[in-house]
Amino acid sequence: MKILITGGAGFIGSNLAKRLVSEGHEVTVLDSLLRGNKLDKETYSKVNFIKGDVRDQDLIIKASKGCDLIFHFAAVLGVDIVADNPVETMDVEVIGTRNVVEAAELNNVKKIMYASTSGIYGHSAFETTLSEEVLVDPRTSYAMAKRYNEIYLASHHEEKGVNVISLRFFNVYGGNQDNRMVVPRFFEQAIANESITVFGSGNQTRDFTYIDDTVEACVRLMNINGSHIVNIANEEEWRIEDLALKIKKVTDSSSDIIYLEAPKKRYDYEVERRVGSSDKLLALTGYKPDTDLETGLGLIYKINYSK
Repeated sequence: MKILITGGAGFIGSNLAKRLVSEGHEVTVLDSLLRGNKLDKETYSKVNFIKGDVRDQDLIIKASKGCDLIFHFAAVLGVDIVADNPVETMDVEVIGTRNVVEAAELNNVKKIMYASTSGIYGHSAFETTLSEEVLVDPRTSYAMAKRYNEIYLASHHEEKGVNVISLRFFNVYGGNQDNRMVVPRFFEQAIANESITVFGSGNQTRDFTYIDDTVEACVRLMNINGSHIVNIANEEEWRIEDLALKIKKVTDSSSDIIYLEAPKKRYDYEVERRVGSSDKLLALTGYKPDTDLETGLGLIYKINYSK
């Protein structure tokens, strides 16, 4: 297949590009490189790389010409960056997705797979495992824009017949991720034997999904048509304090764990419990993520630090 990945130099996109190239697909990566380039040298040499902004409509039309599939992963990421830049966050999401959809229709691209987020669930359903049928409660500019795009994509499927899948990622982690995210931030602090800083009590829980499992789910969903919203979740619930302790153990760190009050701008991002169901993914593809957290953290240490 000929495939375009917007945001393909980012953490998830670069890992997906590597997998698709290894399977013989012709891959074009479009990325602004504002947050760096996660593509390894070998993968970079095998993709058609375009530096540009997803908000540039003409560029998206050109990049998607002849494509069978678009993975639309371009986004502003990181709690602090998103909180400080809500307008840019929403512009990248809304304008970028509109451009991708219009380019797909103009170029007869049959399918769009969109990087959504578990943040769409917001503060709802604390006591339940989150399925795609749960009433969502987006609170942030990021989550609201993601939810808008889910509906926008589904509407285009209804009216125009474009196949669309919105992928609700749950706390994806893995090697070579940057410290906008909690796992690499804790690793950096532990490796340096600095205090590991936890916002809040540390009792809040998350569902951490390893990058290879995330990519596997994306690849399997390439074969599914129609309009779907699909959780990509590991279905394991871990306290943030336990995450810090496990990273201390795998790095043999002497770091203390300190607990800080979350800044006000983080309030809407700080939920007490979030764990997802991958039953729909299993029903569609026969696959569920299965890398447990301890194994995943060990792989990160091997990739990033045991050289």
